[in-house]
Amino acid sequence: MKIQIVNANDELIGVKKRSEIDFQNDTYRVSALWLTNSKGEALLAKRAAIKRNDPNKWGPAVAGTIDEGETYDENIYKEADEEIGLTGVEFTKIKKTRITYPRNYFCQWYSVTLDRDPNSFKLQDDEAAEVAWADVEQMKQELQATPEKYVPAMQQIIEELAI
Repeated sequence: MKIQIVNANDELIGVKKRSEIDFQNDTYRVSALWLTNSKGEALLAKRAAIKRNDPNKWGPAVAGTIDEGETYDENIYKEADEEIGLTGVEFTKIKKTRITYPRNYFCQWYSVTLDRDPNSFKLQDDEAAEVAWADVEQMKQELQATPEKYVPAMQQIIEELAI
């Protein structure tokens, strides 16, 4: 499968195999889901140990690179199903951000609020090792104290989404 490569205006300029992407110079597309519950907690996922980028780090519960021929909208529903087994729920498109470190991509954010036991999610083994509800304020403090536990873009994600 090939990944969409875009310019500084998020306009498609080509596709590349995932293995050929230059993460510093190529800009690609990602869709991500900020999933919360009625207590205001966020569902975070610990990335699988076998992941090429950021293994064993905590980040948003669902995020995925846009494949050739896909839209942001199509991708987020596919990723939610594949990564945590979430289907039959409508997401709200909230904001598009530009992440520039340590990789370079546009991220279209979606949100949804639902109350579910973390053990009820069906995790894809090669994507997520576990998911857990996190108190957002506590997570922000932990992010300052031990940023290495989180994906490198987590601080920017929190700031961009004004969480």
